[in-house]
Amino acid sequence: MSITTEFHDPRAEPQAVAEPYELDVDLERPMTIGLVANGFPDSVRFLDHVEKSLAQVVPAASFVRYDKGDASSVVSGSMLEEIQAECQAVVAAYGH
Repeated sequence: MSITTEFHDPRAEPQAVAEPYELDVDLERPMTIGLVANGFPDSVRFLDHVEKSLAQVVPAASFVRYDKGDASSVVSGSMLEEIQAECQAVVAAYGH
C-alpha cells in the first residue's frame, strides 16, 4: 500500500501592482536617521545591519537609536516628539 501526501501552497500571486517610491533627498547633505526597534527579539540586531547599510549609501548621515522595549505597546507620545525633533528620516524595525 502506498500513501501519497499532497501539500497546499498558501501563497497567492500579488494582486497589487508595485509602485516605485522616489525620495527627493540630497544624500550628500547631513541628516539624522532614527532607527526604532519595536521590542521583538533581534529588532535591535537587525537595525545594526540596517545602519551599516544605510551608512554606505548615505555617508553624511548620523543615526539615533530608539527602542520602545515592548512589542505589544505603541511608541509613546514623548518618544514620537523626540524622534520628530531629532530626525529627518526614520526606519522602524520589526523583529520576530
